[in-house]
Amino acid sequence: MADKSQIIACENCGTKNRISLENKDKAICGKCKEKLYFPTKPIEITGANFNLMVEKSTLPVLVDFWATWCPPCRMIAPILDEVARELSGKAMIGKLDVDANQITAGRFRVQSIPTLLIFKGGKQVERIVGLQTKEAILQKLKKHL
Repeated sequence: MADKSQIIACENCGTKNRISLENKDKAICGKCKEKLYFPTKPIEITGANFNLMVEKSTLPVLVDFWATWCPPCRMIAPILDEVARELSGKAMIGKLDVDANQITAGRFRVQSIPTLLIFKGGKQVERIVGLQTKEAILQKLKKHL
């Protein structure tokens, strides 16, 4: 039987909690006892948490490889905010700063930004390069839900 759980960071205290997807509406933080919610905005992905948040995720994860100095990256950010709200609990949206995480960006051969990689079951299944419309992103991502 496949693992039907997901790691969610508590919005109150930041503690990472593994929650069952079947009981996600009743999930509470193990530390502060606050109710847990699936993220409705992109989460920060780093080289340090990539394995836990992306490769071990039971939900599909779209990772935006971006940089603060990149105008197209800033233009796609509000689109990804909308996608994160719409697909909360069905997919995770993450952002990885390529300047701060060069080894991870190199591992996936990211040579231009923004690059959006979609992972399912810990494996990369899609690559989208450059500024895209919300509809184009949703079309690629929904194939993996």
